[in-house]
Amino acid sequence: MSAGTGLERFSINQMTVKQLSMPELVAGCVELGIPGVGLWREPVAEFGLEATAKLVRDAGLTVTTLCRGGFFTAIDPAERAAALADNRKAIDEAATLGTDTLVLVSGGLPQGSKDLHGARERIADALSELGPYAASNGVRLAIEPLHPMFASDRCVVSTLSQALDIAERFPADQVGVTVDTYHIWWDDTAPAAIARAGADGRIHTFQLADWITPLPAGVLTGRGQIGDGAIDMREWKGYVEAAGYTGPIEVELFNDELWAGEGRALLAQTAQRFVEHAV
Repeated sequence: MSAGTGLERFSINQMTVKQLSMPELVAGCVELGIPGVGLWREPVAEFGLEATAKLVRDAGLTVTTLCRGGFFTAIDPAERAAALADNRKAIDEAATLGTDTLVLVSGGLPQGSKDLHGARERIADALSELGPYAASNGVRLAIEPLHPMFASDRCVVSTLSQALDIAERFPADQVGVTVDTYHIWWDDTAPAAIARAGADGRIHTFQLADWITPLPAGVLTGRGQIGDGAIDMREWKGYVEAAGYTGPIEVELFNDELWAGEGRALLAQTAQRFVEHAV
């Protein structure tokens, strides 16, 4: 479908074009020759899990990841039990959708806590229960380190090395990492961590987004279109390929300005930018 276009490894993360409905997204991918989609749980639930699985399967698309699981850092026993139950549900959803990768955003500090070490240990405790369950369903858990500005409220795992320190407690077919340019481009230890992850088969997904300056007021929605910011996408693609990764490459953007535009045009632009800056 995408042979010879430069899109052979391209996957569009659903959040990039969240203004598109599920049928519009799938139809746009087919029309443009985009072979893969990374899905999010909320729009999947809205359209229907089984209906989504059939839609993408009938269209011949590969679901490269499901986002997201995680949020493991709560101290309260009832909250922790609820998080584990929700993550088992997310694993089941990933299996139904036919993807082998569930992306994890691990969670920030609980209200009133300053204990980063304890929060990270609770992530490992959760994975000790979820890893075997995921593997039994053909799903791998991919810890995503987020930029340090998100450490307090969203993710206490801020570097690839921190993610690997947790992941390496478990078999690689259970737990690995997400390599996302937006979150790690600033870290001069990240290339070595990518090599470390690749040597053990733990690069479970590779995602692209650019860092634009100045950041928008809503930092969470500040991911720039690739080619618009400070990150050399081919450099980071080179690192993951040197580490042995040959899988899909997702573009995952969160950007209010892009979301305000027409979704089909944004989908086409993102595919074009991928070819221009990452192939």
